[in-house]
Amino acid sequence: MMNDKNDKKHSDDHADHGHHPKPARRLTNYFLTGLVIAAPIGLTMYITWSIIRIVDDFVKPLIPPQYNPDTYLPVAIPGFGLVIAFIAIVLLGFLTANLVGRTLVQFGESILHRMPFVSILYRGLKQIFETVVSQSHSNFKQVGLIQYPRPGLWALVFISTTAKGEVADKVDGEDIISVFLPTTPNPTSGFLLFVPRKDINVLDMSVEDGAKLVISAGLVSPEYQAKMAELAEEAEETVREENTKAS
Repeated sequence: MMNDKNDKKHSDDHADHGHHPKPARRLTNYFLTGLVIAAPIGLTMYITWSIIRIVDDFVKPLIPPQYNPDTYLPVAIPGFGLVIAFIAIVLLGFLTANLVGRTLVQFGESILHRMPFVSILYRGLKQIFETVVSQSHSNFKQVGLIQYPRPGLWALVFISTTAKGEVADKVDGEDIISVFLPTTPNPTSGFLLFVPRKDINVLDMSVEDGAKLVISAGLVSPEYQAKMAELAEEAEETVREENTKAS
């Protein structure tokens, strides 16, 4: 009888233990949940504040004291240098958009191109910034899958545009598409590939969802079923509107 009671008590304790996690486990779960919420917010604020401080430290010393509010206010105004830098860049772009401004820029570039080391540095930096600015106006529009680096292995790519120029001419009988194969976890580095259109499996996910998938190494996957349900609902709504107009 005593053994039966002890067994029952042990089973009840085990059941209670199964339904109620240990305090340490609950504390760990609470900490991880809070970390998921606080870490992105904290890192975003830290990076933003760091950029503001860097720009302020560079620009504010260039501002005449009579125009710098830090000289006559009891506290420093964060972001004032960033605002001045933005206005200066806009004015520079406005002035160089006319003939006189372009002439001055070309004259300055001709001087820089004659300087041995500076010319290489200037041309490299200019090419980088021109590439970044041009890509900001023609971002990737679609995400796809290709078999890479061998058949049977699938890699996620960002679809750029139809290949042009010599690349398109050298490949006869193929509709070639330029795609960007990002690396994990840094999607800004990767490989430029030219792939036949028929070998690209276009996905329904957005470029933003594709970037999340790459950055998280596959841990953050877009809600495919929810997306399909949303598309189906939109299709049904379109059919209802067309039926309404027809009637």
